[in-house]
Amino acid sequence: MSVDLPAPAAAAADATPASRSKARLFRALSAESVLVLPNAWDAGSAAVIAAAGATAIATTSGGVSWSLGRGDGQRLGRGEMMEAARRVVDSVDVPVTVDVEGGYGPAPADVAATVRAVVEAGAVGVNLEDSTAVGGPLFDVAEQGARLRAARDAATGAGLPELFVNARTDVFLFGIGAPDGRLGEVLERTAAYAEAGADGIFVPGLLDLDVLSALCAASPLPVNAMAVAGGPTVAELAQAGVRRVSLGTALAQAAYTAASRAAAELLGTGGLTALDGSLGFGELDVLFRR
Repeated sequence: MSVDLPAPAAAAADATPASRSKARLFRALSAESVLVLPNAWDAGSAAVIAAAGATAIATTSGGVSWSLGRGDGQRLGRGEMMEAARRVVDSVDVPVTVDVEGGYGPAPADVAATVRAVVEAGAVGVNLEDSTAVGGPLFDVAEQGARLRAARDAATGAGLPELFVNARTDVFLFGIGAPDGRLGEVLERTAAYAEAGADGIFVPGLLDLDVLSALCAASPLPVNAMAVAGGPTVAELAQAGVRRVSLGTALAQAAYTAASRAAAELLGTGGLTALDGSLGFGELDVLFRR
């Protein structure tokens, strides 16, 4: 795992007026019935997603890591992830929220340094997870609350109090604890995370609509679900009370699958049918003439 050392408290510049405007827009979008956030992994994917009509974009740590030749799970350092985030922000006009994984270090000071770097990159939101490592264990509630409070305070100190802090809990994703106790654990964490200054709760791995409905009804924070192929649709998730839907690495997987199939066909039969329906050169190239 690569972890950068925390930056000094005054390292990041104050948020720009443009960032604050985008942050207010992102909060307004988040207050609507359901915010759908396709996940980008580089400047090109972000530009394509924005051109498709996205009102905001989230990054995916897994997709960013793959694009840089690494595996997922905090195998990139803070600096590498923030460079990628800046390229995404600079490629689109819509608000961008960044997947900062576990904050690139366990301490509140590590999280604070990461949030200051996010603000400096021009992004307006973060996802911060409560796993100490892929598969768990999780930070205890008090520890994660302190980390979230550090994120909130760092954003305010960097001139972006409107930064949207989406608290991710991996109770369902990694099957933490007994199945019948997981909803209660998520609700306990959600209450503590809200008290610490989080703006939303992200529960990847939970797609049971009955359990989601119960969570949404009891949660003090708007709920973010991660949609997957074959799972509930956006409409079904919204009906359950979900207020934000993202895709994780799914779009990156689809893009790499398309490349794999086209390459296999070309190298196998010499055919090109896998390229049928592709975006044209001009359609893509114009997206980068900003």
